[in-house]
Amino acid sequence: MRIIENSLTYNTQRPTMHIPEYGRNVQNMIEYAKSISSKEERNKAAQAIIEVMGQLNPHLRDIEDYKHKLWTHLFIMSNFELDIDSPYPLPRKELLAKKPEHVPYPKNKSKYGHFGAYTEAIIREASKIEDEDEKEYLTGILGNLMKKNYLLFHTENVENKAIASYLEELSNGKLNLDKPEELKSTRQILKEFGLVANNNHNHKKKTTKSKKRRK
Repeated sequence: MRIIENSLTYNTQRPTMHIPEYGRNVQNMIEYAKSISSKEERNKAAQAIIEVMGQLNPHLRDIEDYKHKLWTHLFIMSNFELDIDSPYPLPRKELLAKKPEHVPYPKNKSKYGHFGAYTEAIIREASKIEDEDEKEYLTGILGNLMKKNYLLFHTENVENKAIASYLEELSNGKLNLDKPEELKSTRQILKEFGLVANNNHNHKKKTTKSKKRRK
């Protein structure tokens, strides 16, 4: 029993793997390359390790300059302690350890969140169009888009006149739906979402079950 216990090696007792995706064997190869006294032999070992790393991760070949990426990974995994001649500039350890700059969360002010900030941005741009035919065409498209966006957040019906009123307000009176009744019906939009079909399907299932129970 003692012999078995002594032969076991836990991951916590092994050297740290900086990029675990390559596996323990590649990490061991790198550790061995670091111990080679001849720089010429270390260079040969590094080339062999790069080939193995490329074979283990063939998807990296789809990345531009993937060889450069492999060499960068090699130095990271060696903890920047592998003294070899690299075909690419050596990565700087302090830059890799540097925390990325904070990216502020975009704050898009939307008066009516259910329509979406992008929809409101399109409305503002459409309001600038001077060609009346083009403006009328876009007004109809935007009306249907607003109704779709509204129904994504609200299951109840929405009056077409209400959509026309929202559109007029958001465009500062420059986009007017002359015939709001021509917008797509709520049922038609919900059908496009797949909601009406599902409801009918569930209704058929319930009807079938109730008939079976009666029998």
